[in-house]
Amino acid sequence: MSKSIFELVDELPTSNLTVSMLRSLDFVAPGEWQNTVGFVNTIKTVTGEDDDSLIQQIGERAIYLFNDKSQGYQTALWLYQTVDGTDKALGAAALANKVGESIPLLGFLNSITPKPDKAQTIDLTLKVVAELVAFCQINGIPGDSIGDFVASLGEYSGESLIRMVALICVDGLIPLGPDFINKALSGISQMSPQDLGQNSTFQNIKNTIPGNNDAGKLNFIGESFDSVKGWMSGIVAANDLTPQKVVGNLQNFVQLADDKLDYLAAFLDVATNYYEHTGTQTLARRLIERAVAEI
Repeated sequence: MSKSIFELVDELPTSNLTVSMLRSLDFVAPGEWQNTVGFVNTIKTVTGEDDDSLIQQIGERAIYLFNDKSQGYQTALWLYQTVDGTDKALGAAALANKVGESIPLLGFLNSITPKPDKAQTIDLTLKVVAELVAFCQINGIPGDSIGDFVASLGEYSGESLIRMVALICVDGLIPLGPDFINKALSGISQMSPQDLGQNSTFQNIKNTIPGNNDAGKLNFIGESFDSVKGWMSGIVAANDLTPQKVVGNLQNFVQLADDKLDYLAAFLDVATNYYEHTGTQTLARRLIERAVAEI
């Protein structure tokens, strides 16, 4: 890691397209996510402490834990960053300058094109696997602990919950439609290890995915996604989620016609980094909670 955890948390933006997008999804998890930024501020928010010397002790212990490579924290953060960063395009830099504006999408269509369903399915399922493996790394348990991960989903809150909500909405419903769960399961079941091997995100994170070879890793990806289908279906049903309902909330900051949902998915791919943003917040929270318990 080229940056320390306190630098990464200090540098989290207070307002940009990612933050706006996540706030637009508050209707799915009302009041769950607050965009807590700044390392000291995060310590105060998580612990409720205002004693400067104790805050410093907590911070130093959290930094020590993050820097300890025998722990899984750096791997978890790298996973959050990597599954978000692979598909970035040149348009991201231009879009970053549009903070707080309502952005007409049409001007970007010449450089942003939708991904085929196969590629979108791989990316969706890989984000689920990245979440699972990061969860295992943070909690110091074996990386194939699917049951523990699924059980934990029911307790997800805050930045962890909004990350999974965004996954369902932005990487599931918008690009793949209301039947995205079955479509993804069908796509994975028909996929070959060679198809998977051609995906750049998979190539980047494959060494962290359980399985002796690409075929074994493909099986694990399918098992992982299948294990969360019930939880995701529950979120969709409880909130009566449809692509149109999600877009209706997103249109607070993106001007888009409903017949261009595939382009919206591509736009959000290059313009936002919700996995890295909320993943950094999750990691900081877990480090601080452990630091408090250990000092």
